[in-house]
Amino acid sequence: MSEKENLEWEEISCEHIINDEWIDFRKSAYRFPDGSTFEPYYSYSRRDYVVIMATDEEGKYICVRQYRHGIKRVTTEFCAGGIERKDGKEYGSRADTKDIEDALDAAKRELMEETGYESNDWKFLLSVPSNATMADNYANLFVAKNCKKVSGQNLDDTEFLNVHLHTREEIDEMIQTGEFPQMSHIMALLLAEKEN
Repeated sequence: MSEKENLEWEEISCEHIINDEWIDFRKSAYRFPDGSTFEPYYSYSRRDYVVIMATDEEGKYICVRQYRHGIKRVTTEFCAGGIERKDGKEYGSRADTKDIEDALDAAKRELMEETGYESNDWKFLLSVPSNATMADNYANLFVAKNCKKVSGQNLDDTEFLNVHLHTREEIDEMIQTGEFPQMSHIMALLLAEKEN
């Protein structure tokens, strides 16, 4: 990539179709590098979130089962949740670091709230775009080892989930059958193993 690439699109108009405390859903028109234009392109803003690939003291993977309305079914996945913002919105610029909860603090809070487990052995893996085609939020992937059960769940009003412990073989089988479908969760699993 020594030559200068001219691949960026120029946004020439943007309509905020829905802009409330939950989402900023937009319809945009773009000028392409060759000068032509096209619309509509739809995109949205949501807050960044954390995914925690956690294992207990016996090496079992701490998973949750819950309903995912996007695919309309109950799935198994790792603990995950949004990074909180002081302005109370569910989206916003990543550059406003003073208004955003620290990602590790969010990971520790989510693990405790959703599962009742805590850990003193944390590692950050990667921050990766959630869906670069349509969204501007990022998934922050963490590993938590030697987790201990210290309390019950403390779920939000919209959270209905159960905690399950699984072996790696069970997770592999669930990935193959589509029961463990979240891409960023599978990525956390594979990256954590690469680190070992």
